[in-house]
Amino acid sequence: MLTHASENVGTIQPVFGSRYMVSPIPRFELPEEMMSKDAAYQIVHDELLLDGNPRLNLASFVCTWMEPECEKLILEALSKNFIDFDEYPATHDIQDRCVNMIARLFHAPLAQNEQAVGTSTVGSSEAIMLAGLAMKRKWQQKMRQAGKPYDKPNMVAGSNVQVCWEKFARYFEVELRQVNLRDGCYVMDPEEAVKLVDENTILVCAILGSTYTGEFEDVKLLNQLLLENNQKTGWDTPIHVDAASGGFIAPFLYPELEWDFRLPLVRSINVSGHKYGLVYAGVGWVIWRSKAELPEELIFHINYLGAIQPTFTLNFSRGRCSSCYNNLIG
Repeated sequence: MLTHASENVGTIQPVFGSRYMVSPIPRFELPEEMMSKDAAYQIVHDELLLDGNPRLNLASFVCTWMEPECEKLILEALSKNFIDFDEYPATHDIQDRCVNMIARLFHAPLAQNEQAVGTSTVGSSEAIMLAGLAMKRKWQQKMRQAGKPYDKPNMVAGSNVQVCWEKFARYFEVELRQVNLRDGCYVMDPEEAVKLVDENTILVCAILGSTYTGEFEDVKLLNQLLLENNQKTGWDTPIHVDAASGGFIAPFLYPELEWDFRLPLVRSINVSGHKYGLVYAGVGWVIWRSKAELPEELIFHINYLGAIQPTFTLNFSRGRCSSCYNNLIG
């Protein structure tokens, strides 16, 4: 039975023939009386009937169906907090395999047995925060060594960027310089982007799969124009590719398209596993071109879970990557 609206917004009043539901249940406070697990389940279950049907969600860039075998793997790993590498070494190894597979899919310049640099995240928003922080810190180090001010960083992106980029700029005090879109061009124009670059630009963001249209921005042209600008000015303005939507599409449908680490100024890439990686939310990935692109000072080495382990994330307790790995090998 669906929950009925109450004149008292402070309670919910499910209608069931049950002694646990004779009295209204507080909406924002802990109930005074306990109830059975079956009754609690029924209340929550029926409340969620008011949500939309995930299978009808065609507009929010998220995977809503997985094979039964993947769902089984998820259930088997629900109780694992895989950030505890010492306790769950096999799960951690699976994460590393995913990082290396994705890095090579994106043409990272790695030797045959060289380990890629990257990490899993809860989604592309966290991945973008980490990549942006790494680029900001590298820029600060460079400016500090040159004896120049390093308190006014900026970044360049199209006005079509996802809101997580605006959050990054605001939370981490980076000026966001946006390239305005125009009729007939609904992605960032690389030529206009380069005009906004100066010595304080920590990165230029190129989107592989715009949130609004799905269109790929011209990363190759942006790379060429920035190379010319860097050579002329002596700067080293890098590119981050936001491939949240397109990262698991372009390598398979457009393998000849050069947008990834084949371009020398592409220093980091994020991609969402829960979009076209075909995994339930939330898993994302951030991959760096090489170890040199991730400042060591951003990596924490902890030992209170057992063995000493390096970590560079905004979240700590996390779920599993096994379902993503299942898709990568299946």
